[in-house]
Amino acid sequence: MMKEAKDSGTVLPGLKPVLELLEREPERVDVVYVRKGRTSADSDRLLDLCRDYGVRFQLVGDDVLSRMAAHVGHQGVIARLREASFMPWEDFLVQAAHAPLPLIVALDQVQDPGNVGTLARTLFAMGGAGLVLPKHNSAFLGPGARRSAAGALERLPLTQVVNLSRAVKDARDAGFVTCAAQKVDDSIDPLTEKLPLPALLVLGNEEKGVRPGVLKHCECSLCIPFRRDFDSLNVAQAGAILISCFARSLAL
Repeated sequence: MMKEAKDSGTVLPGLKPVLELLEREPERVDVVYVRKGRTSADSDRLLDLCRDYGVRFQLVGDDVLSRMAAHVGHQGVIARLREASFMPWEDFLVQAAHAPLPLIVALDQVQDPGNVGTLARTLFAMGGAGLVLPKHNSAFLGPGARRSAAGALERLPLTQVVNLSRAVKDARDAGFVTCAAQKVDDSIDPLTEKLPLPALLVLGNEEKGVRPGVLKHCECSLCIPFRRDFDSLNVAQAGAILISCFARSLAL
């Protein structure tokens, strides 16, 4: 009898994300579970890749897949991944300066997995250096985050830190301009101003924003101006705009 994955944080649902990971980094995949009777050119390709790279696969019922990735569309395919690979902070900081877009995004207690996944997707697509996540009070990088990321969480450099405030200070000491997304009197308008690089951008909790202990190490604040009376953008939407503004500044 098949032993199901107990840690939902190690599963990647969806045919295309699993297929892409097998093509790119088969060593990251422990086991692939495929719905019995599922036939298509892509699923045949997936099984061929499993055989080529020696990745175990099992044909299972849809009920098993649904239990492994509840409330997440899996398209009849789920991969159980090996332990997530977080880079040591020191190594992460060194390689960050050499990214196509030398921008680190640090998430200060962002709780929504979908927001984290979407930010990872945007940051990877724009050439960003990677994500910094606190070890505590951060979103769970399970199926929801991985689905929103569409494979980016497996490709984007990630690091976890115990003390985010200290990590921001480290980045500042290493030559990164440290910025926080917040509205204050002297906030910079990222839509009109050229933004500094290399940089570290802190995005705060969906309700509380960036914590004071982290803000004290931030050299500037960025605020997206609204052209209409509107409450706010969520952290993934605001982050995507700010990442794009940094990318624009790189091209200026």
